Amino acid sequence: MIPPRANPELLGHENALRALEGLYRAGRLPHAILLAGPRGIGKATLAFRFARSLLSATGEAGPESGVFRRIAAGSHADLLTIERALDPRRGRLKSEIGVEEARAAALFLRMTAAEEGWRIVIVDGAEEMTRNAQNALLKILEEPPPRSLLLLLSHNPGRLLPTIRSRCRSVLLAPLPAALVSRLVARIEPQIEEEEREALALLAQGSIGRALDLAAAGGLALYRSLLDLLSGVPRLDLGALHAFADKLARSGEEDTFRLAEELILELVARIAVAAASGEPEREILPGEGRVLAALAAKSSGSQWALVHQKIDRGFARLRGFNLDRKQAILAAFFAIEEAAQ
Repeated sequence: MIPPRANPELLGHENALRALEGLYRAGRLPHAILLAGPRGIGKATLAFRFARSLLSATGEAGPESGVFRRIAAGSHADLLTIERALDPRRGRLKSEIGVEEARAAALFLRMTAAEEGWRIVIVDGAEEMTRNAQNALLKILEEPPPRSLLLLLSHNPGRLLPTIRSRCRSVLLAPLPAALVSRLVARIEPQIEEEEREALALLAQGSIGRALDLAAAGGLALYRSLLDLLSGVPRLDLGALHAFADKLARSGEEDTFRLAEELILELVARIAVAAASGEPEREILPGEGRVLAALAAKSSGSQWALVHQKIDRGFARLRGFNLDRKQAILAAFFAIEEAAQ
């Protein structure tokens, strides 16, 4: 998949780009913009596309231009990208964006532009900034230098300080249409069959990034396993459930567990919608509608929403206190079973 900074194609967010460029042409571009929306829908692609437009003297910065090539290579002197850094000791990305990165962004924006134009900072995953990092960034928002722009990208803007959100122009980006996600999956992973692509597009909820992650991680097979376990509710197959939870609790299965966590919450959300509306959403996999309808009939939409909150809190405690993954899975299914009695 092409990295956002090197992607010349913007799909699904053309109206948002036109709105931002309109603000610039009208001389009303704010110093800080919050691009919010689900993970993997193209927020970063939009941010880099708009940055190329501002940093190009003509406003056009196609793949053949020097601006495009320098941004794609991460070498443009007037553009800084802030994101989670690599932890050299663990060989993986850090869990947070620290205060030093935020201070570097503030210092960068205060410097004179190398090319007598704009200075732009893109913070990808802004909700991952620590409280100290957010406070450090807040100082530059309170007194922004001229011709500086801060682009905050977030799939969970509620985790940002209210004072940061209030100083940003918020642009809410909608999920991509399922048909578009399916076409993009076909382009990037042509070996995936059409039926599987369509299921991935629905399960990904309008996120091409999530669709590709699900495909790589066997997300559809995992989702089928969850449906099979729930098909017997109000009586769970305890043997099958324990075997499933044991597998997710093994060392080396951390990524699969996190995916299962997301899919369990997605399933309960779909049950809540079915209970509230009276009918399930479009089937992702064959037989799903029957399972969801049976569970939705057992409790109201508001009750299923409470189950969703309970399971979400349980997974949050697991992450916060490094608790037993197996017990977290069992607790989630027992909460579903209780609501279906």
